Amino acid sequence: YLQPLSFGGRLPVLEDIGGIAIFFIFLALMWSRARDAYESVFQRSYGLASFIASHIKINLPIILPWLVISLAFDLLALLPLPGLQANLNSPWGDLLVFVVFVFFLLLFFPPLVRRLWNCTPMPPGRLRSEIETFCRQQNFSSEILIWPLFEGRVMTAAIMGIVPRLRYLLITPALLDAMSTDELKAILAHEIGHVKKKHLLLYLALFLGFSVLAGAVSQVLPAVIVGSDLFYTLIGHFDVAPETLLTALVAVSLLIILLVYFRFIFGYFLRNFERQADLYAFRVQGGSTALKSSFEKIALLSGNIRNQKSWHHFGIGERIDFIEQCERDRGKIRAHDRKLHVGLLVYFLLLALAVGLVHQVKPEKLVAGYESRYLEAVLDRKLRREPDNGLWPLLLGNLMQEQKMEGRAMEAYEKALRLEPTNPEINNNLAWLLLTAKDESLRDPVRALQLARTAAAMKKQGYILDTLAVAYWANGRRGEAVAAELEALRLDPENRDFYRRQIEKFRYRDWGQAPP
Repeated sequence: YLQPLSFGGRLPVLEDIGGIAIFFIFLALMWSRARDAYESVFQRSYGLASFIASHIKINLPIILPWLVISLAFDLLALLPLPGLQANLNSPWGDLLVFVVFVFFLLLFFPPLVRRLWNCTPMPPGRLRSEIETFCRQQNFSSEILIWPLFEGRVMTAAIMGIVPRLRYLLITPALLDAMSTDELKAILAHEIGHVKKKHLLLYLALFLGFSVLAGAVSQVLPAVIVGSDLFYTLIGHFDVAPETLLTALVAVSLLIILLVYFRFIFGYFLRNFERQADLYAFRVQGGSTALKSSFEKIALLSGNIRNQKSWHHFGIGERIDFIEQCERDRGKIRAHDRKLHVGLLVYFLLLALAVGLVHQVKPEKLVAGYESRYLEAVLDRKLRREPDNGLWPLLLGNLMQEQKMEGRAMEAYEKALRLEPTNPEINNNLAWLLLTAKDESLRDPVRALQLARTAAAMKKQGYILDTLAVAYWANGRRGEAVAAELEALRLDPENRDFYRRQIEKFRYRDWGQAPP
């Protein structure tokens, strides 16, 4: 339905934007119903349009990088530069462009998000001065911003950006109000720890790792599915077009890969990066008192979530317990660092191995022998959908004849003939099968001659006249067979050598002594 937006497929990203716009319309309906509850909880009044706009601005950064990269790819594909197009279509060309644009976004995306989220500089004062001094002590620099997430009531902090001059330390007002100076420094040390331990770059590497893996898998996944017996079982079970089912299965498979990757692989590293950042704060402050008390406050004021776990963070209780273990045994800190280093090494080795193995797979080998089965599934559904269209049983008959399934080919041709008795192609193909079937019980030269005459009367083509000539020959009428073949030669001189060999055969051999 949205394909016309892409200008004939030249800008597919516009079609994607149309789909996302519909999704945001549904989100807007949901947000409009939630406005009263939101205003009641946060004691803030909004007009409907401004409320929806504020939520769009909060969520837009989630999809904006993908939209920008997709638009860039589509625009590059339109440039009349053969060398560029060759590089883009190479196995690693699109990945290289993707990496370049990701780093480009890393530079310019944080300032854009700052404006979308209405972040403002932290006012000058004692607290800002203490934060700046603490950051300088850690050899860390960034702009300090107030982050009004959910009216500033959420207690959290974050660092956005990799380049120091375009890096922002985000702090919510609720966090500033709830924490003592030492507790706030502990939280900031945790955030700085993410930078010092290169977690932001590692996040990017893990995202790129998924892109590389998904890109490689998506090249062979359709062939794997088409070459699976389960695919054809599902086609028989559900009344759905094979191409639709194939698209759905590819999408579902990639979704499962995405969920497994981010839940178990990306989630594993996220949780342990958070733990490593906790340990950085622990070392910076020389103890765990402020860090633990800040965690306890967050757990209590956020709804008593001390024992609540998530896929991307250990539970607050678990984090406190681990800090206490490290306080008793500092060797656990080094052990955790080693665990992460080994984990990352294993991850990149396995990723390279997996992508390498996938690239060794030849999709054409996976589907070898299944192309005809796929076409048969397509034609079977066409037959069910359009039972009065003789084209589909004709094509099915042709396919079955190519596969040497003569009985099924005969059934398909007979059905096609009942639907379109004057169709020359149907008459010709059925006549040929009646003359050449390996199963001699299916042969019927007399009927074949009738069908071939009908076909030749309606369509004068070399291959149809050749069928007629063979039918004459099979019925012992050599002279008429030669005459028909000479007419075929006249109409189709490009294949004169074939027709001349046929004439020699008709003159000097009997039917059954040589293949037609």
